[in-house]
Amino acid sequence: MTDFSIPSSQSTPEIRSDWANGKLYMAGDSYPENSFDMFQQVFNWIESYLEQNQSELTLELRLLYLNTSSVKAMMDIFDLLEAAHQDAKPVQVSWYYDPQNERVAELAEEFKEDCTFPFDIVSQA
Repeated sequence: MTDFSIPSSQSTPEIRSDWANGKLYMAGDSYPENSFDMFQQVFNWIESYLEQNQSELTLELRLLYLNTSSVKAMMDIFDLLEAAHQDAKPVQVSWYYDPQNERVAELAEEFKEDCTFPFDIVSQA
């Protein structure tokens, strides 16, 4: 599987993959017209990585705003990670947020409640 990089736009986050290091990075706002199309490449990459590697997969998130369809896409991503974790594959999420934006921290906490894999919510000043 090859790495990919999606530049950010006004309504989409920057997304980068790093196969060699087992990392997926997302930052910015996410309210695309069609989140399924935007996130399909992410789903495919995660599924391939989890099938072909025993190394840890880390999601580094710096997301600021997600619309309803992006929240659903993130739930699907976390479901993939949860299934991998249940299969004893090492996965983790680190979600960084600005302490002046408590809304993001609350959203991350809501996601974390449904996850049993390591999920850190980190305040970044």
